Amino acid sequence: MISGAHVILYSHDAEADRAFIRDVLGFPGVDAGGGWLIFTLPPSEIAVHPADGPPRHEFYLMCDDLDSQLGEFRAKGVEISRPVSEQRWGRLTAVRLPSGAELPLYEPLHPTAHGL
Repeated sequence: MISGAHVILYSHDAEADRAFIRDVLGFPGVDAGGGWLIFTLPPSEIAVHPADGPPRHEFYLMCDDLDSQLGEFRAKGVEISRPVSEQRWGRLTAVRLPSGAELPLYEPLHPTAHGL
């Protein structure tokens, strides 16, 4: 039986991005050895979309109130790297990780599966 999912973010500054996940996002975690942190994620869901080009994978954090969440991030000095866009399926934006990578966020406007 599948018991969970393990998401990997590759980073040019893994220590700084781990600190962001721990300190800014507030995700608890464990030390898997030698300071290698693995974090708990909120409830998750997976969707499969058709691809016109090569298959790829995307990772988004979901929130119930995007405007409120962005206010919290701004108060912590987090850079909002994309303006909020209104999509058919939700409101989308992204924040900048310390490594320079973007972490997409969205407020879903569709039924979600993570509460089943």
